[in-house]
Amino acid sequence: MSLKRKKYTRKTGLPPGSLIYTGERKSEKVIIELIDYSESSYEVKSIENIEDCAVYKDKPSVTWINIEGIHDTSIIEKTGKIFGIHPLLLEDILNTNQRPKAEDFEDYLFFTLKMLHFDEAKKEIGFEQVSFILGQNYIISFQEGIAGDLFDSIRERLKNNKGTTRKKGADYLVYLLIDAVVDNYYQTIERLDATIEQIEEAVMTDKADHCVASIQKIKKDLIYLRKSIYPLREAISYILKGESKLIDHNTLKYFRDVYDHTIYIFENIETYRDILTGLLDVHLSSLSNRMNVVMKMLTIISTIFIPLTFIVGVYGMNFKFMPELDWPYSYPIIWGVMILISIIMVIYFRRKKWF
Repeated sequence: MSLKRKKYTRKTGLPPGSLIYTGERKSEKVIIELIDYSESSYEVKSIENIEDCAVYKDKPSVTWINIEGIHDTSIIEKTGKIFGIHPLLLEDILNTNQRPKAEDFEDYLFFTLKMLHFDEAKKEIGFEQVSFILGQNYIISFQEGIAGDLFDSIRERLKNNKGTTRKKGADYLVYLLIDAVVDNYYQTIERLDATIEQIEEAVMTDKADHCVASIQKIKKDLIYLRKSIYPLREAISYILKGESKLIDHNTLKYFRDVYDHTIYIFENIETYRDILTGLLDVHLSSLSNRMNVVMKMLTIISTIFIPLTFIVGVYGMNFKFMPELDWPYSYPIIWGVMILISIIMVIYFRRKKWF
């Protein structure tokens, strides 16, 4: 989904907890994937009916249910009933304009944020919403899009039992998922940084004829990035300051690392905004200076022609008695006078360094 102004009128007048999908209309089938694992076991399968996940709710192993596509509200509603999720949280999951946040409901922890990607063809940022429900031994992830995600490396680690992922609980898995989303922000801002460098080079070499539109477009992207990162930092801070029984104190140090990453990204966004503002000022100043140079040259040329116009205007009058008109050398003399005046004025302007 690209960064476009959205309409918020679909839910107007409806009671709280109404399950209305506010994103782009989709007709694709929702994909449900289930991964159940422990230190010694691993199982992955596709789910046709969300009701089949009910048996995994109270299993001692860790279960990750990934739902790609939230446009089918019936699946979201059934998931809420199976796992006892509050209707207001289901409403937040379906609201693709939801501000990133974290909420603790004792039996489960809710977390929502934006997953970003950079469209190389359009040179713009795309995004989709992703939400997590962390229970005692399970995680449910809800993804707005169905065109893949950033979690393949985590699936690979679980499948091949790399590291300590399968030795830890569901809280560590939700950290890995959030960290994967935040790490992708780095790639997004790196691509923006490359684009900003190109604009900066164009501005400094006076080749920035179409830079204003590009600068405004990137500034709009940065505004959205800021709106995504700032509340995300608050949400992670909420987890660090909270006392949720669902997150082990040994896992909190990993969330502190994610918190540091969000601060770094936020500072970079602010830096890029300042750079773009400066580039826009430089570009506009360059245009103004260029216009001043053009106006200066036109003024000098006009000033040179003022006395010449006066001379030819005088001798262009149709009076009968003008003695100079009868002189045999009057024509070359007038030309000589006009050329001499022009040369003197050019020399004077050059000494004044007006051009």
